[in-house]
Amino acid sequence: MALLFSSINDDAERWRNILVRELPDIDFRIWTHDGNEIGNPKEIEYVLTWQPKVGAFKNLPNLKYIFSLGAGVDHLKNKELPKKIPVVRLMDPGLTRGMSEYVLFWVLYHHRRMGDYFQNAQQTKWKQFPQANTCIRNIGIMGLGVLGLDSAKKLKALGFNVHGWTRSSKKIEGISTFHGKEEFYDFLRRSEILVCLLPLTPETEGIINTETITRLPKGATIINPARGGHIIDNDLIQAIDNGHISDAVLDVFHSEPLPEKHPFWTHPKINITPHIASLTVPETAALVVADNIRRIRSGQLPEPIVDPKLGY
Repeated sequence: MALLFSSINDDAERWRNILVRELPDIDFRIWTHDGNEIGNPKEIEYVLTWQPKVGAFKNLPNLKYIFSLGAGVDHLKNKELPKKIPVVRLMDPGLTRGMSEYVLFWVLYHHRRMGDYFQNAQQTKWKQFPQANTCIRNIGIMGLGVLGLDSAKKLKALGFNVHGWTRSSKKIEGISTFHGKEEFYDFLRRSEILVCLLPLTPETEGIINTETITRLPKGATIINPARGGHIIDNDLIQAIDNGHISDAVLDVFHSEPLPEKHPFWTHPKINITPHIASLTVPETAALVVADNIRRIRSGQLPEPIVDPKLGY
């Protein structure tokens, strides 16, 4: 059995060491797209990839599964993947923990007005602000998949009033849930801090726009560690400049790296991070891939397989 590692990152050897340890009979091959030979393509049954080149896997006749190196699979869009080959998303506990850390940090940062305190400190200004209680702070999370649900539960444990919005109905103990277009505006009206953890699909692309932003409470904060395609950039800037939105935290963008002249860089009320909300760590993620390969060998299906109709 051969597994082809195809990625733009430089973690190949870390992945190799763990997967070979977990699956001693695996033939781990690295394809860096610079002309390296991958051996006999007929022997490759699995591909582990991030942002492959268009049509990279079309000549692998015995390919069984494509494993994404991230929780999202939009990086595989328009890559001319072999038809009918299942794509498996990465649901790594380490990835989930990392995302929750990012969300909790920025929610607390805004809840406790740390940005104002840091700015005052730079001006040697001693000023205390009223402290809001977590139980009256409304946090709205768009998307209650693995990442969103973990963040929601951890915020709830800190005492926040948490509610979530999903495509279809979900019931979660201790968390108010809304679903579908008919309940979207009600959800937004209750979101003082809005966190976007949706998958990027045709239905969610551009979902944070002028129409939806104006439904948020005046002075709301927007945190987006999901995908840049969820936001209409100019609509967000306009909403901040006219005072309806107080500030935003953005980890993802339409074009990455974010172009040097993009107005997000210099906007005083937008915090930028370089797509680091949660990075894939081979030491935990490779264990998930190894377990899925064991499932396949035992006649079971790997988890979770992407639904082509939903896009995630």
